[in-house]
Amino acid sequence: MESFLTFDRILEIAGLLIGLAYLYFEYHANRLVWLMSIIMPMISMFIYFKAGLYADFSINIYYLVIAVYGYIAWSFSLSKKKSRTLPISRMPGAYYLPVLVVLGGIFALLAWALIRFTNSTVPYWDAFTTALSIVGMWMLARKYVEQWLAWFIVDAVCVGLYIYKEIYFYAFLYAVYTIVALLGYRKWRTIMGQQN
Repeated sequence: MESFLTFDRILEIAGLLIGLAYLYFEYHANRLVWLMSIIMPMISMFIYFKAGLYADFSINIYYLVIAVYGYIAWSFSLSKKKSRTLPISRMPGAYYLPVLVVLGGIFALLAWALIRFTNSTVPYWDAFTTALSIVGMWMLARKYVEQWLAWFIVDAVCVGLYIYKEIYFYAFLYAVYTIVALLGYRKWRTIMGQQN
């Protein structure tokens, strides 16, 4: 009988703990979220590759890069001459169509690549969660309150996907993420109102 507490499970537990810290800092709009955004992908890449979630594996490279961008964006306003903290805001209405087009393009490209070049058993779900995560991370880096809605969808889909792939600690983590995404949306709207 194989032990439940394998190296893979220990990594999942470490990822779970880092993920909860990430969630805490994101919920409170604290820039330490970006430190967690550097550590968690390093753990997740191993887990996702072993599970055959190749798009999820690949997106973690993007997460490492956007973590640096996010830290800079959250520390200083990139659009103002004076350095100041980037405020939480709504995504401009003019961005919605381009974001949807980019999302669709990324999804189609990832799904095609997963079907064509990998042995993925869940290419469409893997491509969908990865494409929406790419958009969600960009929205988070710009501190758009709607990023929480994108994460709600990603997280809810990932719960089922990770149960199917038997990545149980991450399934639990993403179940927590799903609930906190709704609470985070509400909290950020409150903070946004206080800023104004």
